[in-house]
Amino acid sequence: MDTKKHGFFSALREEVACGLSPARARRRSASNAAEVAAALRVAGGAGEALAPLMEGPDPEAAPGAGARREGWGQWVRGQLQLARAPASAAAADAGAARRNDLRLLLGVMGAPLAPVHVCAAEPLPHLSIKDTPIETSSAQYILQQYLAASGGQRLLSSIRNAYAMGKVRMVATEFETGGRVVRNRMAAQRAEPGRFVLWQMVPEMWYIELAVGGSKVHAGCNGKLVWRHTPWLGAHAAKGPVRPLRRALQGLDPLTAASMFAGARCIGERKVNGEDCFILKLCADPETLRARSEGLAEIIRHVLFGYFSQKTGLLVHMEDSHLTRIQSTTGGDAVYWETTINSFIEDYRPVEGIMIAHSGRSAVTLFRFGEAAMSHTKTRMEEAWSIEEVAFNVPGLSMDCFIPPTDIKSGSVSETVELPQGEKSKVGLLPCHRAKVAALEKADDNVAWSGALQLDCK
Repeated sequence: MDTKKHGFFSALREEVACGLSPARARRRSASNAAEVAAALRVAGGAGEALAPLMEGPDPEAAPGAGARREGWGQWVRGQLQLARAPASAAAADAGAARRNDLRLLLGVMGAPLAPVHVCAAEPLPHLSIKDTPIETSSAQYILQQYLAASGGQRLLSSIRNAYAMGKVRMVATEFETGGRVVRNRMAAQRAEPGRFVLWQMVPEMWYIELAVGGSKVHAGCNGKLVWRHTPWLGAHAAKGPVRPLRRALQGLDPLTAASMFAGARCIGERKVNGEDCFILKLCADPETLRARSEGLAEIIRHVLFGYFSQKTGLLVHMEDSHLTRIQSTTGGDAVYWETTINSFIEDYRPVEGIMIAHSGRSAVTLFRFGEAAMSHTKTRMEEAWSIEEVAFNVPGLSMDCFIPPTDIKSGSVSETVELPQGEKSKVGLLPCHRAKVAALEKADDNVAWSGALQLDCK
C-alpha cells in the first residue's frame, strides 16, 4: 500500500516537473487516485486515507527536487510574460496612433487661416447697381444686410478688441484607401476634448491658444507676421500675406467676415438645414496663391463659400476648399492634396448688442490623388465647438500681447508641412483608422454621435 501511495505522488511530481500545469496534473492524477482507493477497499485494510494534493511540487521531494522547483517557477514567469506581451504591444500601437491622430487633427483643424488678406478697418464698397454686375451688387446688398443683422456697422466699428473662450471636441472619423473604407465606429466616445482662448485687436492682430488631448497649439498675428507654434514643429512663420484666423470668421467677428466677402459674387441660393440661403463665392487671387506656394508645393486654388440666411441675414454655413500640387523629386507624377472644410454656424445670441454664434461643427476632408487609383486616400475628421464666454473692449489689452515668440525660426514654412508624414512624396497609409482615442474629460460627455459631432452648449 505504501508503495502504491508513493508511486502516485511520484507520478504527480514527475508530470509537474515536465512542464504540466498543476491543475492538469491533478486532473490526470484523479483517475490514479481512484484506482488506488479501489485497491485499498478490495484489500480490506484499515483504509489509510491519501494525503491532500499539493498546489505545486513537494519541497521535501527526493534529491534533485530543487532544480524541478526552479523549473516550475520559470514556467510560471514565462506564462505571465506571454500574457503581458500582446497587451503591451497593443498599448504601444494605440499610443502611437493617438499621437499621429492628434497631430493630424491639430495641424489641419487647429488654426487654419482665411484665403485672403482682410482689413476690417476699410469700409465696405458702396452699394451700387449702376455699371456693376448683378452678382457683385447682390453680394454687396447681402453683406449690408448681414452687418445690420449682426448689430450694425456703427456698433461693430466701435469694437477695439475682443475675447472669446470655448471648448472643442475633435475626432478622425473615416479613412479610405484603395476602395477600402475604415470607419471609427466609436467616434463619439473617442473624440478628443479640449479648450481654446482667442484674443483679437484692431488692426489685424489676433492670438489663439488651443489645447486638445494633452497637446497645445499657439498661433497669432501682430498685424505684420502670422506665426504658429506646435509641439512637433516649434515656432514658425506662415507663408504669404497676413490673413485672419478662420475660426474667428465662424460667427465670432462679423465685421471681419463681412470684409472677407467684400470681393465676392452671389452665385445663387441653396437650403442649409432647411433654411433658404444666399451663396457668396470668394476666390483667392493668383498673387496670394503664389506668395503661399514654396518650392515643389504649389497652391493652385483656394475658394471660400459663405451661406447667408435669407430669414435672419446671418452667416450660417462656410465651405472652403484649397488644392495643392506637390511635384515629385524623382520626376514622377505630381501628387495633389485637396482640403475641404465645411462649417455649420449655429446658436446666435446677442452679446453687448452683437450677434455671436455660440456653437457649431466642422467636417474636414483630406483627399490625396494624382498617382495610381489604388494610392488615392481620403481622410475625414470632425470638430464640434461651443463658446462659453465673450467680451469686447477688454481693459488693459495691448499690442504686447501679440508679440511673436522669440524662438521663431528664420524664414517661413509652407502649409504642406501639416500634411500627414510620409505622404508628401510617396504613398503611405495614414494611421487615422487605428485611432484609440479616449475621452479625457467626462464633463464633456454631452456629445452625441449621429454622423457628425453635436455639442450641446446650453
